[in-house]
Amino acid sequence: MIQFSNNNPNNKNKEYDLEERTAKFGEDIIDFVKTIQETAVNRRIISQLVASAGSTGANYCEASEAESKKDFIHKIGICKKEIKETRHWIRLLDRSNPEYKERMKELWQEAQELLLIFSKISRSSRNKNFDN
Repeated sequence: MIQFSNNNPNNKNKEYDLEERTAKFGEDIIDFVKTIQETAVNRRIISQLVASAGSTGANYCEASEAESKKDFIHKIGICKKEIKETRHWIRLLDRSNPEYKERMKELWQEAQELLLIFSKISRSSRNKNFDN
């Protein structure tokens, strides 16, 4: 398996890489849903869950390349919406698959932490001056 990482030598001192964290979260969701039995209900929920979890990371990548402050704030807003949607689908998947409660609790917690991070970025970016 290919290991994807943003190991830029210029980022060696960077303790926190949100792009990597959101990608890892999407990968964790994919790995987890592969273990769940395929039913009509699960199929629909899983499709939505994978889409929203993946979209969170993709939109963060777009935000990091924003063309303006307004564009950045907009993309971070989309990240917030997508991660909230991800929490919703985890909740529904938990309802249809209670035997995975502990793993879903961990995934929901990571989604919650990402939501708090994106909310903080959104609030603080409204008060910052951007070069763009």
